[in-house]
Amino acid sequence: MEKNQKIVLATAALITLGLLFIEPIFALIALVFVIVLLMSFHIMGDTANYPLVIAELSENAREITVINTGTARAQKIHVALVPLDIEFEVASLDPDEKSRFSLASMVSEAKAVVTYENAEGREFRRSYSITALGAGRDPTEPLIPIFGRR
Repeated sequence: MEKNQKIVLATAALITLGLLFIEPIFALIALVFVIVLLMSFHIMGDTANYPLVIAELSENAREITVINTGTARAQKIHVALVPLDIEFEVASLDPDEKSRFSLASMVSEAKAVVTYENAEGREFRRSYSITALGAGRDPTEPLIPIFGRR
């Protein structure tokens, strides 16, 4: 846990103790906020070293764009386009960095299988359906499609 996070938690705990002498109900409400802060900091720590590499087709359907949307550096990125039998590699991508790979001809529909590693060597594998009719990423599309949006 970082120094700033410890300061925030210590201040919140002191405020909770102060409210205990004023009104116990307010102290319980403040305690709930302290627990929520503690859980939030814990979740932030878990996602601190998580690369997330996505592959998408450009608007003209002649380029594959590989983007690291995660919070850590992705290394040894290998992309395979199925069934086109095209494979390429990207050495590494920092967070919010992108790389492009030009194709010889337009692609109407394919599946991109992306394999990559984080700094510790943990391997990740993701696959993406790419199509010329749905080229370009929709920023309003949810990360986890709960209600079957397509």
